[in-house]
Amino acid sequence: MTTRENQQLQKTTVPSLPSRRSWFFLDLRDLVIGRAANRVATVLRGKNRVDFFPNLDLGNYVVLINAQHLTFTGRKLDNKYYYNHSGYPGGLRKRNAKIMLNNFPTELVKRVIKGMMPHTKQARQQLKRLFIYPGDTHPHQAQEKNFIAIKI
Repeated sequence: MTTRENQQLQKTTVPSLPSRRSWFFLDLRDLVIGRAANRVATVLRGKNRVDFFPNLDLGNYVVLINAQHLTFTGRKLDNKYYYNHSGYPGGLRKRNAKIMLNNFPTELVKRVIKGMMPHTKQARQQLKRLFIYPGDTHPHQAQEKNFIAIKI
């Protein structure tokens, strides 16, 4: 007998794609931005599920409110910069975290979460299920009964 015949092959179970995705909810008031973004990226990818597969999109919807009330640790509000370039000579725009938080809180949160996701087509698709709002109000009241609070 060969060793191949003696071995029993283990079968791989592949989960079926979810027919209904869950809606997760997080109030960002007074949370540290990096810790909150880490948890949100995990839920968006579906890594909180038992049957997580990196090549399958098993992620969920995430609604974030109060993005303008986030906090930074240390001196990051003054010393951390975010860059954009228009593609033209001299088109570099540099804004610090304080300006981003005051003027563009949703863009700031989206950038941080996007940086924690893999840079692939699948992650771009998963980021479409992220909804960020600067204040308390959001248009997802229909899903509010199904909201699951994210614990940080």
